[in-house]
Amino acid sequence: MAKYLILIYGDASEWGAMTEEQWVAHGAAHEKFAAAAGAKVLGGAELESSAVAATTLRTDASSGRVTTTDGPFLETKEAVGGYYLLEAADLDEAIALAELLPEVHASHSGVEIRPVVQNG
Repeated sequence: MAKYLILIYGDASEWGAMTEEQWVAHGAAHEKFAAAAGAKVLGGAELESSAVAATTLRTDASSGRVTTTDGPFLETKEAVGGYYLLEAADLDEAIALAELLPEVHASHSGVEIRPVVQNG
């Protein structure tokens, strides 16, 4: 079995504008995903908004020292809002499960699936 990281991207302002009813439906869709994936979900979590809590580390080329910056490094409309670590037989299975996530079907968000490198 291979491992895949499912990164959930979206526009935080769109998520912030969702009604209580929309959040209930959103949560139900994640529960449907979790039920379908079962033990194949090895972990996952919703992340704090990058506008509220994000820290970027970079090495300053001239001094060689690590600098920290509040907020995400890239200026972008979409930010990572959550993730799942999934174990699946192959990419096709990972895609089939990820298609259940509500972010795949919303106009302001999307899902990226990345294989985890298996060393050794």
